Amino acid sequence: MKRILAAAAAVAAAAFSASGQVRTGDEGQLSASFETNTIYYVDDKGIPGSTPDDHFGSNNYLKVDYNYRKFSAGIQIEGYFPALYGYEIGTQEDPKKLWLGSKYISWDDENFSVLVGNVYEQFGNGLIFRSYEDRQLGLNNSLEGARVSFSLSRYLTVKGVYGRPRLYTDYAGSWVRGMDLSISIADIFKWDSILLSVEGSYINRYESLDKDSFMDFYSLGLDTPQLNMYSGRVNFGWKGLSLKGEYATKSKDLPTSASTKAVKGAAIYAEAIYSYKTFSISGTYRILDNMGTMLSLYGSGTGNALNYLPALTRQYTYMLANLNPYQVNVSGETAGQIDAYYSLRSKESRHKYWNFHANYSTAYTLNPSQSSTEGIQLMWSDANVDIERQWGRKLKTILLFSRQEWSPSHGFEAETYVSNIFVGDVTYKFDRKKSLRVELQYLLSDDYEGDWAACLAEFSFAPRWSIFASDMYNLEGTKKNYYNAGFSYTKGRSRIQISYGRNRAGYICSGGVCRYSPAYTGLNFTMTTSF
Repeated sequence: MKRILAAAAAVAAAAFSASGQVRTGDEGQLSASFETNTIYYVDDKGIPGSTPDDHFGSNNYLKVDYNYRKFSAGIQIEGYFPALYGYEIGTQEDPKKLWLGSKYISWDDENFSVLVGNVYEQFGNGLIFRSYEDRQLGLNNSLEGARVSFSLSRYLTVKGVYGRPRLYTDYAGSWVRGMDLSISIADIFKWDSILLSVEGSYINRYESLDKDSFMDFYSLGLDTPQLNMYSGRVNFGWKGLSLKGEYATKSKDLPTSASTKAVKGAAIYAEAIYSYKTFSISGTYRILDNMGTMLSLYGSGTGNALNYLPALTRQYTYMLANLNPYQVNVSGETAGQIDAYYSLRSKESRHKYWNFHANYSTAYTLNPSQSSTEGIQLMWSDANVDIERQWGRKLKTILLFSRQEWSPSHGFEAETYVSNIFVGDVTYKFDRKKSLRVELQYLLSDDYEGDWAACLAEFSFAPRWSIFASDMYNLEGTKKNYYNAGFSYTKGRSRIQISYGRNRAGYICSGGVCRYSPAYTGLNFTMTTSF
């Protein structure tokens, strides 16, 4: 407990004493940001075995950037003392680590740019390559190497990347190189009212076959250390209509760390969006066939991913609607999502409006071998609708209903569970600074753990203080409640939050990518600041 209080005091004092960005010279600018997420874990008889031996975890990130005209440089220092419970970073050989997580220097001209250091980049929809950071997941798969890009007016853009991928707090033994090409047909022919472009990408992963490894790559069907992936894309836009399509393929590879045979992979992605005034509708369809791609065949976990395959499902913030989120089946799935939105505005007052939103998503297994019945099985479906009403300056209400059906075996068995989720969300503003928001939620189910109830209350004193408390209770299964209470304080570019509560074991998702988080009870201190 002393450690968390000392750390909190030190970083808070540094943050709130800092202000603005530091300018050097005539145009040079130095900026920095700091983030910490620190938890002191306590023993809880209600969830035995859920407390780490150290009773302490802290993930910290200090990022410093310098810009001068066309030149920029930066570093990110990361500290894990040790890594938070449930983060795969903490399962490495040295869970306590202070290291230079990323660094770069770059030069950006009008038509040319080059970056040396840790590269963050995405080709197309990410089906064959995406290097990015997500601190909530403990994921950073940037390439330590170089990126070069060249553009010829608006007609042509070419990018090239090369480097070794970061794997948690080390670097993988593989090397990745690739190129992305985009040609704007509309700009070439000067079609002002139409957007039309064709794009293509190539990624190569080279991994030497480690003679000391217990894996026999040749018996797995891997006769070369090279993996090649290709992608072709078309983008079209006209007035309120937008169409996108992508096809990707890969040579023989192990799609997951548990795979026992190398196979080829392919993916199809299609998206259509139409909007007219206050109405919009979008549809997304995707086929994945063994498209899971690891940074390294020797690695495992969420962070060991070279490409980006998020779930095509609605991303919720409500507790019960997000109780059992869907995870992509990289071995094979057919998935789709439809999303429709309509807004009805009052002509008399801009403080009065209706927002109507409907969404449906579903995912099925792709191959008969994925199911014990040797048939195509449902893995996920979610039909939901919500209505938001702004009654005036003070009162806003949201009503949401979601029917979720999901497979506990990820489609291997025919059995599925059904959850009917009801949410009421009310916000009342007493004046310009004080407001109260209350959520009431209920999950009705005859399966799994049965019914759940949840509530949340948050009182805000704008622009600085917010106090909140929530509880989530399983009425029929475990009959456990998961509570949380705390406050946050914001000043300028800095924000701190302190909370205490019990957290349920389950999957935490960000952008459709998920990691498993074990149950725990503890005191949580978070802070973000920029200066």
